[in-house]
Amino acid sequence: MEGEGSLRVRSVDGRVESVELIIYEPPRFFEAFLRGRDFREPPDITARVCGICPVAYQLSSCRAVEDACGVEVGDELRALRRLLYCGEWISSHALHIYLLHAPDFLGFPDAIAMAGEHRGLLERGLALKKAGNLIMTAIGGRAIHPVNVRVGGFYRVPEPAELRALTETLKRALDDALATVRWAAEFDFPGVEVPYDLLALRDSEGYPLDRGEPVADTGLRFTASEFKTHVTEQQVQYSTALHARLDGRMYLTGPLARYSLNSDRLSALAANAAAEAGLGPRCRDPFRSIVVRAVEVVYAVEEALRIIEGYERPRAPFIDVEPREAIGHGITEAPRGLLYHRYQLGADGRIVTADIVPPTSQNQPAIEHDVARLVEQHADLDDHALVSLCERAIRNHDPCISCSSHFLDFTREDR
Repeated sequence: MEGEGSLRVRSVDGRVESVELIIYEPPRFFEAFLRGRDFREPPDITARVCGICPVAYQLSSCRAVEDACGVEVGDELRALRRLLYCGEWISSHALHIYLLHAPDFLGFPDAIAMAGEHRGLLERGLALKKAGNLIMTAIGGRAIHPVNVRVGGFYRVPEPAELRALTETLKRALDDALATVRWAAEFDFPGVEVPYDLLALRDSEGYPLDRGEPVADTGLRFTASEFKTHVTEQQVQYSTALHARLDGRMYLTGPLARYSLNSDRLSALAANAAAEAGLGPRCRDPFRSIVVRAVEVVYAVEEALRIIEGYERPRAPFIDVEPREAIGHGITEAPRGLLYHRYQLGADGRIVTADIVPPTSQNQPAIEHDVARLVEQHADLDDHALVSLCERAIRNHDPCISCSSHFLDFTREDR
């Protein structure tokens, strides 16, 4: 999943007959690239799937390979991984909130136009993004496509002083994150709710980032190894991205699902910010996802500070991992939702098959359904206004496509 996209809407007598969100960039074949590669290579290869959330791909791939090899990193290395993930959440959410999503609510075509009247807001957003990038650089070696992540841990681990140097920046970021929640809560929201099943990870403690088991709001719960038993993918004729269903039903993953299934696991500060912003224990309004993301930034900054405060440098930067003939599964919570990796290893440590299910392809049917409802409700709008509304509906889910900002090649067929 990545690349460019377009939207085709067909309607008959004001009733939407079909909506096709078309991802038309040629498929990139990452799963095929992985076949025959050494079991230690997936973190570096899969990071290139996305420049915004490379850590999610790296850590999901590490977890899958380690699962196949029958090992699990200890608490100290796991805490560093979680800290790295916090950096990605802060950076990715800040980018989406301030540069992609906020212009919709404030009536600007893009962030550049918004900067003319709201320079201070954008500077706050960029400062938040920089705080996340600093975490990724300190642990991952660089903010884009980190180079320090490896199967079993890291190539090197930072000294405590290196992480403590981030504390003052993160304290300022926490103030900025709280201000972001208050600011976003004042936007005008249409007041719609998604009817889909919600799917997210849930762990024994804490808000889900780097681990947990998939749970749905229907009560369904399953392990990572059972993911493809419940989540099935199918090819659609008009798109290079696969569509996914949960036990045959349309579903949604991402911030709304995470929050609705784990709001009780937020820190006290983040939970209070959510309550003051008018979020109840659950949120099904896709337009309010900007507020949920802001709350998750508060949590991620707090969590980063907590991990740094208790950090003790591990005695070794990684654990030894020996390959074996087996299948492994790994799921983490990318900023956009559940990200699943499955690898089959041969006895020689080479990858036999690989399967990657990114969050945007899981959400694509729900996005199309959102657009269909809005088009039917606002069929009287001219094409320019309708394009703007459809773009907003798509951006609610922060799809991981290059065109997710302001992009839409829109075709409308009325009969």
